Amino acid sequence: MKPLSDDKKELFKAKNIVYQLLNFRERSEKEIRDKLNTKGISGNIIGNCINYFKDLDLINDRQFAKKWINYRLNKPFGISRIRMELKQKGVKSDILEEELAHSQDNFDELSIVIELAQRRLEKYKNIDDQKARQRLYGYLTRRGFSGNSIRKTLTELFKNHDDNK
Repeated sequence: MKPLSDDKKELFKAKNIVYQLLNFRERSEKEIRDKLNTKGISGNIIGNCINYFKDLDLINDRQFAKKWINYRLNKPFGISRIRMELKQKGVKSDILEEELAHSQDNFDELSIVIELAQRRLEKYKNIDDQKARQRLYGYLTRRGFSGNSIRKTLTELFKNHDDNK
């Protein structure tokens, strides 16, 4: 049996790394490329490896974006946070925006923000309203919800909250 060339050994190593990564969760092409770079795999081997997995449809940024968006909306996180995460993961803007547009059809941000804020407000019942309002605003902003939805929610919640005092 003929020994493997160095390129074939490196490609074998790269494929094993990618299989391990994909076994844990789907990844964007950029995430895989970056990981292979950190493992010292050469550029041409990375390209061959990525093409191999693309041919198997195991690396597909559109499919990755769709699943990531659904998963994060169910957490729930807001659109701006999801957009930022996908940009960091190297998903191209056109794919990202198309998939976000598709998933926003069934996404009622205002009702989600209200529900999250009501649950979170329970933790703040022993602090003054101004501090609770600031904390809620920060919490909802970090989760990526729009300022407009947050302001409407806080106005409504604290109007009801003030009425109950």
